[in-house]
Formats: sequence, C-alpha cells, structure tokens
Amino acid sequence: MTEVVDWPGLQQPSDAIHSAAASAATHTIVPVAAAPVLALPSEEQLVERVLADLQRHIDLMLDYRLREALTPLLARAADGVIRDARGELASTLRDVVARAVAQEMARHRNR
Repeated sequence: MTEVVDWPGLQQPSDAIHSAAASAATHTIVPVAAAPVLALPSEEQLVERVLADLQRHIDLMLDYRLREALTPLLARAADGVIRDARGELASTLRDVVARAVAQEMARHRNR
C-alpha cells in the first residue's frame, strides 16, 4: 500500500542539504576566532600579588611562632597565679575557721 509520488518542484532531502551547503560555502566568509591573548600582569600588579602572598605567609609564621613561644610562658604564669590563689584561699580559710572557733568557744564560756 505504499506508493512513492514525485511532486514537481520538490527536491530530495539530500539534494537540498548539498545545495544549501554549497551556496553557504560560496557566499559566507566565516571569520577565524583569534586565540585569546593573555595579558601579562604589570609590574605593579605582580609586586602587589607577591606582597599579598608574602604577607599571608608571614602572618601564618608569626602566629605559629608566637603560639610556640607564649604557650609555655602562659602555662607557667597560670600555674603561678593558681598557686598564689590557693595560698591566699588557704590563709583566708584558716582565718575564718579560727574566728568561728573563737566565737563558738566564747559562747560556751558564757553559759
């Protein structure tokens, strides 16, 4: 039940593609894309970039060295403060207990 009918003025698909491609190729000039040119940074930009990188590096190194140097110093200082606070607390506690005992003994004598 299939019958092929030719219509006048109708080209075959392959003929239409070839003729369109041929006319486009003869009438169209396609510009070639130029390769992107990478602009080199200026001396000022380069100096700024190097200084920024160097600053980050110095900041990290300084932070590390300060922590390394200050950690034992701060630990000793904290130990000293704790030791002094314990001594003061013990002295105050002895005074409070001595007063409480003296008050209690005075009450027992007065009875």
